[in-house]
Amino acid sequence: MTVSPDFSAASTAVTAALGAYLLLGEPWLGRRLYDSLARRRDTEPRALVGYFTFVLVFWWLFAALALLALLLSPAMAASDLGIAAPESPVSTAVVIVAVVAVTVVSGRKMHDLAEGGRNVPGLASIRAMLPRTAQERRLAIAVAVTDGICAELVYRGLLIAFGVGVLGLDLYAAAALSVLVYAVAGFYQGRSGVIAFAVVGALLAGLYVSTGSLLLPVVIHVALSVRDLTLPEPEPIGSVPTYEPAAKGS
Repeated sequence: MTVSPDFSAASTAVTAALGAYLLLGEPWLGRRLYDSLARRRDTEPRALVGYFTFVLVFWWLFAALALLALLLSPAMAASDLGIAAPESPVSTAVVIVAVVAVTVVSGRKMHDLAEGGRNVPGLASIRAMLPRTAQERRLAIAVAVTDGICAELVYRGLLIAFGVGVLGLDLYAAAALSVLVYAVAGFYQGRSGVIAFAVVGALLAGLYVSTGSLLLPVVIHVALSVRDLTLPEPEPIGSVPTYEPAAKGS
């Protein structure tokens, strides 16, 4: 994969502002919003609906800014942001089928574990975002799809192009920088969240660089997000079953 993005002055300003927010503002705001949701989740019936609606609006705004950066740079091609067919369509299709199959199987396993009260690694850190009603479940799926599309366009497509075209980094250094920015977005889940985001971000950035397209990263991101955001809510840590004494016969 090779990209040679030519950012205009206006496009550079838009992308720099967005990148600064993602690096410095997003971790702080994400943590505050999630903590607020966790406090209100059990007392305000529509707390999660409001949270998901906010997330949807913000993500599509970020995607619009990424497309604006492209439109403001007449010399930059859509392929510089990963909006292109993969270099090997057949191999990509095979990987997509395999990833979806693995995600479905692992999702069923995780669902059974959660329903049975067993520990699912990482699930407790997103407990407040797990849906309880049909409306919340529909919004959760919408957020998962939006997250997969918009996050890949912004973090992989735009930020890697910015690193190459504006910062003068080589492709792999720009990809590493995008992983760093993406990792801090997991701060709302604590240190484990930052690590998890870094690992997933490195995987997705590697797939983008190796295929020259955002298609595979988007599909994997959506599949993982849908799987995780539709799992049953785990029991609170430290909770124990309540036993009723057997009624005595007269």
